[in-house]
Amino acid sequence: MTEFSLGSLFVAGTLVLLLSGMSVAFALGVVSLLFMVVLMPPTLILTLPETLYGGMDNFTLLAIPLFILMGESIGRTRASVDLYESAYRWLSKLPGGLGIANVVGCAIFAGMCGSSTATAAAMGSMGIPEMKKRGYSGGLAGGLIAAGGTLGILIPPSITFILYGIVAEQSIGKLFIAGIIPGLLLATLFALWVGYKSHRDTHAGLTPDALARLATVRETFTWRERFETLPRLIPFAIIISIVMVALYGGFATPSEVAGVGAFATVVMVMVVYRCYRWKDLGPILLGTTKESCMLMMIIAMSFLYSNVMSYLHVTQSATQWLVALDMSRWEFLFWIDVLVLVLGFFLPPVAIILFITPVLLPGLQAHGFDLVWFGVQMTILMEAGLIHPPIGLNLFVILGIAPDISLKELLWGVMPFIVLIILFIVLISAFPQIVMWLPNRM
Repeated sequence: MTEFSLGSLFVAGTLVLLLSGMSVAFALGVVSLLFMVVLMPPTLILTLPETLYGGMDNFTLLAIPLFILMGESIGRTRASVDLYESAYRWLSKLPGGLGIANVVGCAIFAGMCGSSTATAAAMGSMGIPEMKKRGYSGGLAGGLIAAGGTLGILIPPSITFILYGIVAEQSIGKLFIAGIIPGLLLATLFALWVGYKSHRDTHAGLTPDALARLATVRETFTWRERFETLPRLIPFAIIISIVMVALYGGFATPSEVAGVGAFATVVMVMVVYRCYRWKDLGPILLGTTKESCMLMMIIAMSFLYSNVMSYLHVTQSATQWLVALDMSRWEFLFWIDVLVLVLGFFLPPVAIILFITPVLLPGLQAHGFDLVWFGVQMTILMEAGLIHPPIGLNLFVILGIAPDISLKELLWGVMPFIVLIILFIVLISAFPQIVMWLPNRM
């Protein structure tokens, strides 16, 4: 059997298992073990524990459960409520102020957890009911939170940047820095769209009854009421400052920064929000354990998957084929972007990074693309996958916390945000310094 046939069978088997509903980790593991038993010597199968341990024995991976702990600590306490309330009071005067406050809340929450689904779940449970109560359509409210949640994997710290940095052998700190400006710009685009759409709906799209209801719930806040929320933000500001200074100042590695941030966040929720009893801390630790174990299982099986592909020369053959394609660098990038976008319909970002990055990197380097820049672009494309049918993970999060929003309504609500993400991809391709300006100066 040729290497092309082996590779096609290998990938096809993986996709069949994934589409059958099997979890990502088990799908990768089952396919890898099957091909090992059939095509590899028994002596190599005996090295399986060593392969898994060697892949996981990486100090940088420690940052993942620690950043998840930060997000769980905030999302399962009143900390997220205070963050949301403060943002709304300061932005309530703007057109679509409540929607913009949700975007700001998603951006700040993303800067403390690195997870898209955690951001969407934490902000959606508060933001969607409030927006619907104030006249926002279910599609706009749900689409906004689903899209705002995707900022969790772009605004640092980002779990996807950590994994991409490990696989691509790039500086994780530099990837974090490169994600700052694109993350803030994309959040700004989301906020501008929400402001415009909310203003248009308020004046043209709502029924008289809805307008009357909106008038009764519209709130105004005095400057005193706004300033009294600032003390609630001080703990967040302190933690974010510690993380930023330690990481970008070169005082600590991402794993060490994650440890400091997680410790500070747990202390904050224990001291400020009185969450020191086991009934309060238990759900936080349990949620962290569940999500961390899920991710670590995917990572471990992906290392096994990559080793089997390499042994069968599937990776090497695919790399040679990509490099030999008679395409310009921009044609090559276009089809790579299409591949990442399509895979995002079916796979979570973690699986995409570990699944195809080793194959793509040589071709990208041969065409002269900066791997840090591509890491940011790939992350933005995977954001679109998180809110794109048929299996956008954030869509299922929103449907879980807001079952009164229909899937059709939600899909129409996220479409403008998908368009904004695609346009932003075009923008950073035409002007790569949007991504590289900050890391090149630090």
